[in-house]
Amino acid sequence: MSETWDLVVVGAGPAGLAAATQAAALGLSAVVVDEQPAPGGQIYRAVERAAVGPAAAALGPDYAHGSSLVAAFRASGAAYRPGLQVWQIEQSGEVLASDGARSASFSARRTLIAVGATERPVPIPGWTLPGVMTVGAGQILLKSSAMLPDGETWIAGAGPLPLLYLSQVIAAGGRIAGYVDTTAPGNLMAAAPHALGALRNLPYIRKGLALRGMLRRSGIPVHRADAVEAAGDGRIERLRFRVGGSWVEQPCDTLLLHEGVVPNVHVTMAVGCAHDWDDRQGCFRPRLDEWGRTDLPAILVAGDCGGIEGARAAEARGRLTALAAAADLGRITEAERDRLARPQRRELDRHLPIRAFLDTLYRPRAAITCPADAVIACRCESVTAGQVRETVRIGAVGPNQAKSFIRCGMGPCQGRFCGLAVTGIIAEATGRPPGEVGFFRIRPPLKPLTLGELAALAEEPAA
Repeated sequence: MSETWDLVVVGAGPAGLAAATQAAALGLSAVVVDEQPAPGGQIYRAVERAAVGPAAAALGPDYAHGSSLVAAFRASGAAYRPGLQVWQIEQSGEVLASDGARSASFSARRTLIAVGATERPVPIPGWTLPGVMTVGAGQILLKSSAMLPDGETWIAGAGPLPLLYLSQVIAAGGRIAGYVDTTAPGNLMAAAPHALGALRNLPYIRKGLALRGMLRRSGIPVHRADAVEAAGDGRIERLRFRVGGSWVEQPCDTLLLHEGVVPNVHVTMAVGCAHDWDDRQGCFRPRLDEWGRTDLPAILVAGDCGGIEGARAAEARGRLTALAAAADLGRITEAERDRLARPQRRELDRHLPIRAFLDTLYRPRAAITCPADAVIACRCESVTAGQVRETVRIGAVGPNQAKSFIRCGMGPCQGRFCGLAVTGIIAEATGRPPGEVGFFRIRPPLKPLTLGELAALAEEPAA
């Protein structure tokens, strides 16, 4: 099956929904292709259901905002194709996706990649044990199924998300056994020069202080640690963390880890967009102009997959890319584009000044980007960080050579869990910057698919 559109949007999070809504308002034929069954992305997952259900109050007003975004999209006239896993995007803008049985092709004059962010992998001793998850995974369960943590559940990590999730669990009547804050002590001093910019977003500062106050009032034990380990026989049974040089051990049934989020760049790397290393955020990001254009004429990028900026900024970025597409396709003039873009530029001016402060304050510890030799770096192939270092000693100069030697990055996740760690390990071992070391070469398909799904591209749809 093949369809032709002015704009194909991949991803139904805030950037994708805002872009499709804006594009439809400008007269473009637009379709959103997304793997989830309902719009909202991760940040607004299941918002149409949860925002009016018993979990609505616990999830808070920022989450409820997603309802208006989804409603505007539903009413916009833009088409929606849920439940489709995109497995390849061509440089021409063609999008190939599958529903698990059949593949479909979407031809586009412009394609917008808006696939959001992923949680930064946290390679610690024991992170592959059953019962060790991410905070984002716990939040998915809360949003989609109103599922609260059970037993001795601990959170370990740094950043705003652990505090937000803690507040949501408490508001929903749940319980967390303890929180291990891994924010490096020197980060606050390093972030101080950016404090003035952060103060330009007072609502965000107030929200952060309110979350900190909630944590103090909750009575949940809080420990500041510089190392975390999971231990157990067959599954996690104990959490170990180091405080002031001494190790503390606690019983643990579930451990939720979080060390920030990074752009989901597998799609943009696979299509061949140019990328740069963002040292402040410690990740690769696609090279974009102010309108979200890449170095490939048919490909646009918006939202956190182009750099971590937050949900509200992602909406503004999505609308800007739709305006750029409309102007590039001759539907509006550049003067109209610039006029319509002014409110979105003002919105970005509200939300972006705090990013330098947050990125510096919550910069991950060196042990996360360069784990110890015994720690598994590649979960899929059970490759340790020490094995990656050994490939450097025998001649590997980058992740692709290491992949050839020891199969790291060749498993089902295709390097999503190990890519940044492998880059960090090689950068440390060779004394080169991560941007020079590079990342895995990403090839199609982006996700596994069967020969039957691929063959269905040649079939005509049933009458």
